[in-house]
Amino acid sequence: MSEVKFSKEHEWIKLEGEVAIVGITKHATEMLGDIVFVELPEKGSSIEKDGTAGVVESTKAASDVYTPVSGEIIDTNQTIVDDPAKINEDPEGAAWFFKMKMKDSSEMDSLMNKEEYDKFAKESSS
Repeated sequence: MSEVKFSKEHEWIKLEGEVAIVGITKHATEMLGDIVFVELPEKGSSIEKDGTAGVVESTKAASDVYTPVSGEIIDTNQTIVDDPAKINEDPEGAAWFFKMKMKDSSEMDSLMNKEEYDKFAKESSS
């Protein structure tokens, strides 16, 4: 299984070969509450590391979704657009946001592993 990395903006990224899969963390969904709307990037669009790649709206707030690495969007998850509540159900699994072809895999080095992210999330929410 490939390693999952995390950003300080509460996104996760998992590499499967040349493809990076990106979504938001369980911690992010807990902060947002019930998600009611999601907007995803267009397939074929290029996004730079830490660039805005979408929007998530909940009953409490709206939040931008950022991309933890640079690359080209090759697929989006229409299921979560049709039923945004799925993001609350399985944020770090079936409710991924988009898949991208990474421009520079070394950008993964600046991201946190699960242990580092859990510590960061705990500290940032206290």
